[in-house]
Amino acid sequence: MAEASNFELVQIVAVLGAGVIAAPLFKRAGLGSVLGYLAAGLAIGPFGLKVIAAPEAVLHFAELGVVMFLFVIGLEMKPARLWSLRKEIFGLGAAQVLACGALLTGLGMLAGLDAPVAFIAAMGFVLSSTAAIMQILDEAGETAEPQGQRAVSILLLEDLAIVPLLALVAVLAPATGENLRADWTQIAIAVGAVAAVVAAGRWLLNPLFALLSSARAREVMTAAALVVVLGTALLMQVSGLSMAMGAFLAGVLLSGSTFRHQLEADIEPFRGLLLGLFFMAVGMSLNVTVVVAQWQFVALAVIGYMVVKGLGIFGVALLFGSGRREAIYRAALFAQGGEFAFVLYAAAAAVGIFDAQVNAVMSSTVILSMVLTPLTVIAARRLLPAEAVDLDGLEEPEGLSGAVLLVGFGRFGQVVSQAFLARGLEVTIIDNDPEMIRAAAKFGFKIYYGDGTNLDVLHASGAGKVRAVAVCIDNREATNKVVELVKATFPNAGLLVRAFDRGHALELINHKVDFHMRETLESAFTFGQNALEYLGLPAAEAEETISDLRARDAERLCLEQTSGLYAGQDLMHTNGPTPQPFTRPRRAAQPLNEEAGALAQSGAEQG
Repeated sequence: MAEASNFELVQIVAVLGAGVIAAPLFKRAGLGSVLGYLAAGLAIGPFGLKVIAAPEAVLHFAELGVVMFLFVIGLEMKPARLWSLRKEIFGLGAAQVLACGALLTGLGMLAGLDAPVAFIAAMGFVLSSTAAIMQILDEAGETAEPQGQRAVSILLLEDLAIVPLLALVAVLAPATGENLRADWTQIAIAVGAVAAVVAAGRWLLNPLFALLSSARAREVMTAAALVVVLGTALLMQVSGLSMAMGAFLAGVLLSGSTFRHQLEADIEPFRGLLLGLFFMAVGMSLNVTVVVAQWQFVALAVIGYMVVKGLGIFGVALLFGSGRREAIYRAALFAQGGEFAFVLYAAAAAVGIFDAQVNAVMSSTVILSMVLTPLTVIAARRLLPAEAVDLDGLEEPEGLSGAVLLVGFGRFGQVVSQAFLARGLEVTIIDNDPEMIRAAAKFGFKIYYGDGTNLDVLHASGAGKVRAVAVCIDNREATNKVVELVKATFPNAGLLVRAFDRGHALELINHKVDFHMRETLESAFTFGQNALEYLGLPAAEAEETISDLRARDAERLCLEQTSGLYAGQDLMHTNGPTPQPFTRPRRAAQPLNEEAGALAQSGAEQG
């Protein structure tokens, strides 16, 4: 018994250790954590070091990571926002699924597969990996961007598509009276389950979490969050629907809850761990024996399915108005199979549509496509040209002049411009954000489109004629580039620069700019002064306190110029423990020394 327990512990340590090592290494190498987890799973699986002999059990458990991931996505998707994406979900998403399904079914039939087999194989591959794509989008910070939202919409439709596809598996199974008969009872159960989840989300969950929150027991809230996610997923699975769909639906229903952020924080550790475990289980499941034995067929299947699906995605994207760059990027991102393929293929094998050989080959094809996806995305990002900027209605600088050239019209630049304009100075403003320029025009501002890090743009903007160049960019590297260009080419222009932080301020001092200001310094001082007054300090004392802090900061900055960023720390007020002077305890047997000890202590305090 002890040996079995130790072996299980070794397996757990091996799985966690492999993920901990591989994911950061692959991410640092620019390959993404998903590929790292897949490689780690392959390394410790039955075709690697054989630490894990039954990856199916791990995969079944790790699917909970996908469930929790979709719950978190649902929390971000309020019903109103979901409704706003209905055209992308049921238009773009449905068009992509249908078009790619038809193309891949035709490819399978050309390869000699029977029509039902080709159709199920194709539709399994059409359902891209929600977990892999969302992880890639999250790591790149693209989820909230318009193209990221379109990708999320397509994934939602694909997740919904698993329900009718599983029903079709029963219809396409070898003919028997049972599976040719429409099971209206099952449909009614499914509809009832969805209605129950909607009702619970609307009338039950908020009062429940309010009650649990009043108990002030963090572990109870965490347990309740897990019960909601897993319970909804279980209900959906029992009713014949997708666990992932149930978790997403629960997330959407709780997206307007006052406890949304608490739920997300409670679920996050479990989601991240189980999602990594899911990708490792996929890597473990790769049947290397089948791949080696039929490597030519598997290679052709992987390449053929990915290329044909990619072409279908590209065509649909262009048809729905996406640019060529976004269409190619989406094709690279979605040209893979996903986790739902294993569910669909297992159902097909259970009813006799797939034999063991077809199931193994198609599962290997899906896994290899998931392995290749991070690489195709990296290649697309590096090889695709930068997206062309829509300059419609924008004016570029040419032969301009004025008293001040203001580079960057973000939040900081907008406030700075008011000082110049209030005194009637002629200000030329340039920015490289078309949407910002168009928005500013609605408020009566004339902004020219131009990149201040380009010397030709600075010339055209009149940098050689102005009295000062005010650099208000929120990017440290770009700011330094503008400073270097102005110092080298327009030495007569004053340089007034927004500093990103303290370290950047020291760099600007070394560049000998005429004036710099840390972007948050004065607003923080003002905030602090008003906060002290709110807490009851007289206005004069609050102002005196901030004046002292401002003087300390300036003195510290001078020290840092010669001695480094950590100089002058004694000028800062901190909330850490203050070291106390050591005093030898007095002995009760020496009362005559008490007065001397007191005098010594007094001297130590004065020193």
